[in-house]
Amino acid sequence: MDTSKHSSVYADYEWAIKLNRTCLKMLGLWPKNNETKWEKLMTNGRVIVLLNIGIWFCIIPTVHSLLKIWGDIMSMIDNLNYTLPLTMAMIKFFIMWHKKKDILPLLNMIKYDWLKPKTVQERNVMINRARLACNFTIFGYFIMLLALVLPSTLPIFGSSLRYLTNKTDPGRLMPIQTYYIYDQDKSPLYEITYALQTISMSLFAAVYTGTDCFLSLLVFHVCGQLENLKARVINLDKFNNFDSVLSRNIQDHIRLIRSINTIDDIFTLMLLGALFYFGLLFAIYGFLFGTAMTQHGDISTLRLTFIMTSFVNIFAHTCLYCIVGEILVTRCEGVYEAVCELKWYTLGSKKAKNLLMIMICAKPLYLTAGKVFPMTMATFCNLLKTSGGYISVLLAHRD
Repeated sequence: MDTSKHSSVYADYEWAIKLNRTCLKMLGLWPKNNETKWEKLMTNGRVIVLLNIGIWFCIIPTVHSLLKIWGDIMSMIDNLNYTLPLTMAMIKFFIMWHKKKDILPLLNMIKYDWLKPKTVQERNVMINRARLACNFTIFGYFIMLLALVLPSTLPIFGSSLRYLTNKTDPGRLMPIQTYYIYDQDKSPLYEITYALQTISMSLFAAVYTGTDCFLSLLVFHVCGQLENLKARVINLDKFNNFDSVLSRNIQDHIRLIRSINTIDDIFTLMLLGALFYFGLLFAIYGFLFGTAMTQHGDISTLRLTFIMTSFVNIFAHTCLYCIVGEILVTRCEGVYEAVCELKWYTLGSKKAKNLLMIMICAKPLYLTAGKVFPMTMATFCNLLKTSGGYISVLLAHRD
């Protein structure tokens, strides 16, 4: 490969991972090859500091507040709007940090696939899949930014998007419903607490979105490789060195299957938590919308707009899990279909028999939630129906 061509290929690779690498590297979650002990120490130190800021200034105070207002359903729902996403983001943060060694081989695989020789058609497939992942990333950060800016800035001007009572907010307003063991209303404690709470929210927002977008990058890359594998399998009968080409394709297929299994191992607990978390929030938001429409609660237009933005945010993220899982299943089945489309009947019996290796390996592969629920659109629809049933229960309790 000449220098100019190598530069172009490397530029493609850099473009494909740039957005995800920037976010995860800032959080200390982007693994590196040949990381020195000092670099590892600094990265782990950054992660520990960020986790402590988030836990002590967001997670613990919100849970403490939830315990104090237990029994007041509207105040509890207002609290859970923040407590659940923050807790979920912390879980994602910890899992990504713990699984850095498992993530590194996947990143090396992506780099290898981009830098290895490929046809124009194969490059176009990879570009299209990487562009799709980039679009998901940009959309995810945009929606998260909308859901973050207003709650963290309005309290400065004496306004808020939350459900306010004297019990939850007896003093100066904070971005989220919290309860601290010290008097947070005094200066400069108020300003320091406000700043650290905003930093914590921004941190967890970046973790929440960055992790999901990274998952889409990994899965879409594998899907692109499966598409290229399918194209090569369909044209197997056109090669004179059939056995060697088939052998390379089988090895590539096994490599992709292993990468899918690794991705599932890394994200399966996150996906299980996301399903339960989305189910609870879907019921909560449904209750709030129902309350607004039946005029049982005083919900301002601005707060209702914020609730809808938050709902779109969690809906889009959970739907993303199931969409990429569905696409992955389709691409895995596509390899099996490619063997069927191949004119195997024109090959010798030994060559045709060797194709069984691909057919055996080409079973549908799923991303799973807790190794139990397949992440598909069917699962997503079932989750919506189940969560929707609890909305009427909450509304009845409100009445």
